[in-house]
Amino acid sequence: MSGTTRKTNGNNSQRTRQSFGSPGPNSSAHASAAQQNLRQKVGMVSLGCPKNLIDSEVMMGMLARQGFDITSDQTAADVLVVNTCGFIDSARQESVNTILEMAQLKQLGKLKRLIVAGCLVERYRDDLQREIPEIDACIGVNQLADIGEVVEQRRVLPVYSSTASAPELYLYDETTPRLRSTAPYTAYVKIAEGCDHTCAFCIIPQLRGKFRSRSPESIIREVEVLAAQGVKEFVLVSQDTTTYGSDLALKDGLANLLDRLASISGVEWLRFMYCYPTAITDELLRVMAERENVCNYFDIPLQHVSRSVLARMRRGGGRDSYERLIERIRRRVPQVGIRTTFIVGFPGETEDDFEELMDFARTVQFDRLGVFTYSDEENSAGFQLDGKIDQPMMKRRERLLMQQQARLSKRKNRELVGNRFKVLLEGKSKQTDLLLEGRMQTQAPEIDGSVLINDVADGLSVQPGDFVDVEITEAHDYDLIGRAVSG
Repeated sequence: MSGTTRKTNGNNSQRTRQSFGSPGPNSSAHASAAQQNLRQKVGMVSLGCPKNLIDSEVMMGMLARQGFDITSDQTAADVLVVNTCGFIDSARQESVNTILEMAQLKQLGKLKRLIVAGCLVERYRDDLQREIPEIDACIGVNQLADIGEVVEQRRVLPVYSSTASAPELYLYDETTPRLRSTAPYTAYVKIAEGCDHTCAFCIIPQLRGKFRSRSPESIIREVEVLAAQGVKEFVLVSQDTTTYGSDLALKDGLANLLDRLASISGVEWLRFMYCYPTAITDELLRVMAERENVCNYFDIPLQHVSRSVLARMRRGGGRDSYERLIERIRRRVPQVGIRTTFIVGFPGETEDDFEELMDFARTVQFDRLGVFTYSDEENSAGFQLDGKIDQPMMKRRERLLMQQQARLSKRKNRELVGNRFKVLLEGKSKQTDLLLEGRMQTQAPEIDGSVLINDVADGLSVQPGDFVDVEITEAHDYDLIGRAVSG
C-alpha cells in the first residue's frame, strides 16, 4: 500500500456499484431500533466478486434492522461504507481509487464518516488509515456483525486476523438480515467461506480464513424464504464450491444440497460457481443431468494445463486429466456449458507452456473462457519464485489467448442458430433500449454473454423476470440474437 496515489479517474474504474435502497427479502427494519438512533443515512459501494457483494448485503441488512436509513445516493449519505476487494493488484487499485473518490465527498460537507471494509482491510488496515486520513474506521471480513457499532462510533475495532481461532471467523446464516441489491428474481447464496488450498498465486486463505461450510438446513431455509418472495434464479457461491460439506463430514455434500434445493417450490434455476476440478464427482454430474432446474453450467477455474506450471502453482492435475474431466462432463450432462479461467505469465511459464495452453483451449473449445495476467502478490508463495515474466509478454499472451477464444466462441455460437432456448428475461439491453436482454442456463450473471432479443412474437407480453422461449437467429463472438416466440 505504500505510496498510495491520491488521484482518481472515473473512466478507469470498473467497480460495480450496487444500489441499496429499502430492506430486502432477508431483512426487516425494526421500528424500536429506528427510534434508538439518529436516522443517519448510510450508503454502500460494493466492489469485487459476488461473495463480497453478499457481505455488503449483510452489512446493509444489519444496519436497516437497527433502524438506519439506507440510501443509494452517495451524495446524500451521512456515512459511506466502501467494501473493498484486495485479491490482485488491479482490484487493489480500483478499491483505493474508489476510497479516494468517496473521500472527496467529505470536503463537500455532507459526508461525516467514511468506513472501509473487506479484503483490502485485512491486508492493509494500518496503511489505509495512515495514508488516507479521511478514513474514519476499518472493518475486516470477520467483523461484519459490528457494523452498527462502528457506524455509531460506539466501538473502535481491534485488529485481528482471519486465520485466528474458529470463534472469530464469521459466516452468515439464514437468520442474518440481508438487503439484497440484485434483481428481484436473482439471488446469490454463499454456502461456505474461506479456503484450505495453498495455491501459490492466491492469498484468499490469509484473508478469509479456513474453509467452513454452512449447514444444509441453514441454506435450505434461506432459499425457501427467498423463493417464496419471488426469487427464481439462485447462484451458489463460495471460494471452493465443490468441496462444500467436506468439513461437516458430508459425502457428496454439493450434490445432495443441490438435489434438496431443486425440490423447493419456485426454484426455477440453480447454478453454482467456482468449482475446483478435482472435486467434481459422478454424483454431482448425475444430479445436474437429472434435475431440470439445476443449470447445465460449470465454472471450473483450471488456471493452466502445463504440468510444470501447475506444480509451481501448487495445483494438481494436468492436460490429460483435464481433458478426461471435460469429456466426462460433456458425456454425462447434455448441452452443458463449461466456463474456465486461465492465468498467463506465472513465474517460469515458458513459450512451450503457453503454446500447450493455447493448443488445449483449441482442442477442448470451452463455451466461455477468461484470462488473467499473473499478479505478483506479496505474502503469496508465487512472490518468492524466480522466472518472473514481464508485463508486455504477459499482455501479449493474454491477447493471443483471448483472440483465439473469440473465434472459437463465435463458431460455437453459430451452431446454436435456429435452435430454441429457455431464456431468463432481464429487461432492456445495456447496449440499446431497442433490444431486450436475457440469459440462457449456460450464461451466468455479469460474467458471460447475453441473448439479445430484437423481436417478440405477436401477442406475447414479457417483462423482466419472465422465462421466455427464444429462437436464435444470429451469433456474435459472445452474444446471441434471437426472437421471443413463447412465454
